[in-house]
Amino acid sequence: MRRQKLLKIGELSARTGVPVSALRYYADAGLIQPYRTNAGQRRFARADIRRVSFILIAQQLGLSLEEIGAILQRLPDGRTPTKADWSQISGGIRRRVEARIAELERIRERLDGCIGCGCLSLETCKLYNPQDRLGAQGPGPRRLLGD
Repeated sequence: MRRQKLLKIGELSARTGVPVSALRYYADAGLIQPYRTNAGQRRFARADIRRVSFILIAQQLGLSLEEIGAILQRLPDGRTPTKADWSQISGGIRRRVEARIAELERIRERLDGCIGCGCLSLETCKLYNPQDRLGAQGPGPRRLLGD
């Protein structure tokens, strides 16, 4: 790769808005692959701007860095996701987003009536959870989370 096409870590940080420390973390986690100079300094391809942008978008959509890493590892030669790649990846993300929206709508509808804790500590809980049936399903807000 030609030297003028490589970015210093500070330049990549300025272009993406991601702190240098986070870029180092991404590199250490294998999410981006820097080139090393003879002095050991990290240099990045301009395509890494898109790769970091992909990481940021995927995080905003609720994917963990581990999940993002798994997606990026499936791409040949560590390349940046193409439009076709994104189309395939976004289908899986879309299903997760739709499931999350359904969960949030369920919570919104039930929010005013009961926290669904299964504890019977509130007077009205006897109406929502007679004999603490939800408690047998495990700890936490069973009704509100829809388990």
